[in-house]
Amino acid sequence: MKVNLQKIFPLFIILLFVLSCGGRTSYVRTVGTVPQKKPLELMGYTIQAGAFANVENAVRLTNNLRARGLDSTYFKAADGLYKVRFSNYPSKEIAVQKAQDLKDKGVIDEYYIVLPEDYAIARRKLYGTDYLREALVKTAQDFIGVPYLWGGTSSEKGFDCSGLTMTVYQLNGLNLPRNSARQYESGVPVDKIRDLQKGDLVFFSLKQKNRVSHVGVYLGDGYFIHASSQGKNIRVDSISASHFSNNYMGGRTYL
Repeated sequence: MKVNLQKIFPLFIILLFVLSCGGRTSYVRTVGTVPQKKPLELMGYTIQAGAFANVENAVRLTNNLRARGLDSTYFKAADGLYKVRFSNYPSKEIAVQKAQDLKDKGVIDEYYIVLPEDYAIARRKLYGTDYLREALVKTAQDFIGVPYLWGGTSSEKGFDCSGLTMTVYQLNGLNLPRNSARQYESGVPVDKIRDLQKGDLVFFSLKQKNRVSHVGVYLGDGYFIHASSQGKNIRVDSISASHFSNNYMGGRTYL
């Protein structure tokens, strides 16, 4: 049978148009959505040690562990005591082995292995994302008034901003990067301030224009909690304050 190319060619062009434009709706995001990024790594098995009434003792243990190359942080637990958590292991067996080794060497005394299911992130499927957001905010609020001495030995050296946000997320089971620039890059953009939700992070360029240098945890209603730029205290501020609104770089979500 003889094929009439003049009749088929227009149909072929139309088919290409449909496939290239109309057919894209199944895999191209609509206008207004944000690009997806790789989810944060979940915390595995972490070692918890110490139960100190004096924060200086928690700082001393934290610094000792960090000097041994162990990523560690301290926090004020629900019972009012200062405790230390460190490292992130893929199995309970490895965590126990490391903890026991440190105990045998006299670095730590009693210890507790924090399981993946102990974190708020593990209960998100049961209680929803709003539960996790509230947990992040509650953790951040617990830091207000706590004398953080990140890497220091006196209250003159404070807890830096990205160390605070990293700790807040890690205590809830999400392994947020340590550096504020990396935290900014690894999150999904929240384009408008009005679209921010509790537990999102907000970023600012306080030191150099258009370059992230400060970060805090969004609390809702235009407020966020952060370690101040002086690094001496942890407090709540408004994004609308000129110092912050003029240097606002954007929000990021990880949930």
